[in-house]
Amino acid sequence: MRKLGLKKWLVLPVTAVTVFGLTQLAWRFPGVTEKIYSRGIYPVIAAIFSNISRFAPFSLDDIFYVLLLAAFVVLIALLILRRIRFSTAGKIVLNVMASVYILFYVLWGFNYFRNDIYNRLALKHRNTDTKEFVAQLRKLVENTNKSWCTFDGWDPGKVDARIEVSYKKLVPALKIKYPGGKRPAKPVTMSHFFAQAGISGYYGPFFNEVHINTYILPVEYPFILAHEKAHQLGITNEGEANFYAWLVCTNSKSKQLQYSANLHVLQYFLYQGYQLGEYDAIIAKLDKRVKKDLQKIRENWMSLRNEKIDDAASKVNDFYLKTNKIKEGVKEYSGVVKFVMDYSYDTGFQKKYGLKQ
Repeated sequence: MRKLGLKKWLVLPVTAVTVFGLTQLAWRFPGVTEKIYSRGIYPVIAAIFSNISRFAPFSLDDIFYVLLLAAFVVLIALLILRRIRFSTAGKIVLNVMASVYILFYVLWGFNYFRNDIYNRLALKHRNTDTKEFVAQLRKLVENTNKSWCTFDGWDPGKVDARIEVSYKKLVPALKIKYPGGKRPAKPVTMSHFFAQAGISGYYGPFFNEVHINTYILPVEYPFILAHEKAHQLGITNEGEANFYAWLVCTNSKSKQLQYSANLHVLQYFLYQGYQLGEYDAIIAKLDKRVKKDLQKIRENWMSLRNEKIDDAASKVNDFYLKTNKIKEGVKEYSGVVKFVMDYSYDTGFQKKYGLKQ
């Protein structure tokens, strides 16, 4: 008599459903997720995979994506040539999708459900008014002017090292497990295509890799690298990753890191405050060299942008973020404004960790 049991081809799909169930539990109990996964399991995973992938000068994640795409092309070809049945092809597709889903959440994705930045850092949440926003914007303009510096002869290796030094120094404040692996920056394989979509960098969760677009300007590099490193350290929320990058760079002794971070965050503040009556007066306070850098950044991205690719990529990213409980989707990048505001008025937090005010 044939034994009853789970068919082998259903093992991975059933496991994926189980993982989905665990994501729902993780979302409902962020404190448990923070303790068990984000500060327990994930740092071990990051250390193992990043120490393997760092030996490859190219992106293993990108190769993984290409192989997935190639596998589907081959599968379609086999179907057309009638070398494989539709039922068999369906089982293969289902198992591949289940495998990718499982790997994504086990290797990194559960970090989406950890404590938010306020619970994690014990940062005070407050409601700020327009007057306080304007005051902070003026202060940011002043700090950006003061931190201006040239990037002539800049060294990516030194920038990387300085960011790591700052992350290590800020471990108590950022509540991260350091080092949590290795974070060498790798070039985006299809940098021009991603630049057309307005993507300056991304984190590869399958091999724990940090990617930086080769088309970004030197002045953008420190902040973007620090942002992607935040993702590798388990920070999934884009606004929080921006805040981590800003805090790490502005608390560094390197003026290049300070200026890059101030300049980047300033753009979010200016975008949010452009309708204010004080806007023109504030802009007038910007150093001419800072204005020139802002113009260069804008011109560089506008020259690369492909509207259709950019819009499509934005919609995909928005859907992806919302699927992982990021309610604001791509708008979450600008969440850094709120975090910087709250941090700036939380003098207790600043003094506790000896941070810049």
